[in-house]
Amino acid sequence: MSEEVDTVKRTTTIKKTKKKTRIHVDVDTDESQYNNQQPNDELIFSGEYTKAMNKDWHSSHFCCWQCDDSLTGQRYVLRDEHPYCVRCYEQVFANSCEECSKAIGIDSKDLSYKEKHWHEACFLCSKCRVSLVDKPFGSKAEKVYCAACYDAAFATRCDGCGEIFRAGTKKMEYKGHQWHEKCFCCCVCSNPIGTRSFIPRDNDIYCTGCYEDKFATRCIKCNQIITSGGVTYRNEPWHRECFTCTNCSASLAGQRFTSRDEKPFCAECFGELFAKRCTACSKPITGEWLARAHYVLHTWTHRIIGEVFLAWMQLVCIFTSELVYLNA
Repeated sequence: MSEEVDTVKRTTTIKKTKKKTRIHVDVDTDESQYNNQQPNDELIFSGEYTKAMNKDWHSSHFCCWQCDDSLTGQRYVLRDEHPYCVRCYEQVFANSCEECSKAIGIDSKDLSYKEKHWHEACFLCSKCRVSLVDKPFGSKAEKVYCAACYDAAFATRCDGCGEIFRAGTKKMEYKGHQWHEKCFCCCVCSNPIGTRSFIPRDNDIYCTGCYEDKFATRCIKCNQIITSGGVTYRNEPWHRECFTCTNCSASLAGQRFTSRDEKPFCAECFGELFAKRCTACSKPITGEWLARAHYVLHTWTHRIIGEVFLAWMQLVCIFTSELVYLNA
C-alpha cells in the first residue's frame, strides 16, 4: 500500500523546538558526535523535518532503501519495514503481467490465478477478448477463457442430449460415456436410472424391470421370469417347481419321465394312463412286450427258454404259431 510522505513546516512550534534544541546543545555540542550517530538518532535543528513511519526524520535522511533518493514529499511503499520509492519498488517487487509483460505497478490492481498475474485491464478471454474480471472463467493450456468460450471449445458433452456439462452439474459415467443425470434413462420407459441398478444391451441402457420384461427367460408354464434353478425340456425353459407331471403334479426335475401330446408325465402316471396292459396280469407294460392279435404279454414270459415256454405260448396263442416282439 502506498503512503503519502507528510512534510511539516515549523511555524508556531519553533519556539518550543528551539528550547529543546538549546537544552540538547548545552548538554553536548560536539558536532563530531552528531556525525557519528545513526540518522534516526541525530537531533533535528532545521526548520523543516519529515514525519513518516511514525517517526521524525531529517529531510535528507528519509531515503529509498534501494536507491537512496530522498522520499521527502514523495510517495513510498513499505516492504519488510523499509521504505522504497515507487520506481524501485516496481522494479524489484512488482509482478509482471501475463498478457502485456509489463510490471503491475502500485496504482494497478494485481489479479492473480495459479501463480500468474494480470493487470485488471489485461485479464481477458484468450478467444473473444471479453473482460474476465468478476466473471467465471476456465483455463486450458495456460490460457484463460470466459465460460462460454471454454465450454464451446473444451467442455465434455452429454451422450444423451449432446449438451455440455455446466459447472456444478451432476455427471453419470459408464464405460467412457457420460450423461446428465436427467439424461441417463432407461431406453424403454425413459425413467431416469440415477443410482439404481441397470443392464446394458446393444449400446442401450435398460432399467432392471424393463430388461426383464423384454429379455429375461420366462417359464413356459407360468410365464414368470426364471431367475435361477430353471429346467430345460425340448428347448423350452421351466421353473423347477413348474416342471411337474401333468397328472399327479409330482416334480419331474431329476426324475425319469416321458411325454404324451407334448405334456410331461412321470413314469408311473404314464404307465397307468397310456401304457398297454398285460393280458395275463392286467398291469401296465412299460418295458418290452409280446403281442399276437388281441393278446399282449410281459416279456418275462418270453425269458423262459425251451420247450416249456413254447408249449405254454401255444396254449395261450391258439390262433397263430407266429410270435411278434415289440417295444413300448
